[in-house]
Amino acid sequence: MNINTNQIVSISEANQNFSKVARMVEKTGEVYIFKNNKAKYKLVDLENDNSIEMTDDEKIDFVAARILKKYRRAFEELAK
Repeated sequence: MNINTNQIVSISEANQNFSKVARMVEKTGEVYIFKNNKAKYKLVDLENDNSIEMTDDEKIDFVAARILKKYRRAFEELAK
């Protein structure tokens, strides 16, 4: 397995700076999290990763959850 060194973070860095790691994933598509100097976890952008196949219903649920989270306050106001 070849890993770009720009896509490696330690588990402690991922724990302390998750938003930074998430931005790295958005930029590169995936980040490898190392534990004890070994690749242990792979964080991927689900929307752009081809190795994870989702059904159309799963994709709709994923996008719907994102929209509901982003606009929750607006939906709560509309529900009043």
